[in-house]
Amino acid sequence: MVDRKLDLMEIAEQLNLGMDELLVEVENILFSGTKLNIAYYIEILDEERQDDLYDYWRNSETESIEDAITELGDEYSEEEIRLMRIKFIAEVAM
Repeated sequence: MVDRKLDLMEIAEQLNLGMDELLVEVENILFSGTKLNIAYYIEILDEERQDDLYDYWRNSETESIEDAITELGDEYSEEEIRLMRIKFIAEVAM
């Protein structure tokens, strides 16, 4: 469904999942070795916010969502942080 560029919220609704649960599933798919491109969905974020979060993940010494939320949580939502982590891993780490 992600490959067909459907809205992630629509996918979550179709699968009867919350957005958090869907993001966990997307992360699991990514970590299993499947390439994903969610750039189309991330375009909803302001480009500067995308750049800031991408830079955070590039320079981070850990892949911990919790650490990122602690450090960035006042400025960014957990969903934004997780989405950019997925994009970063899909583009750089895989």
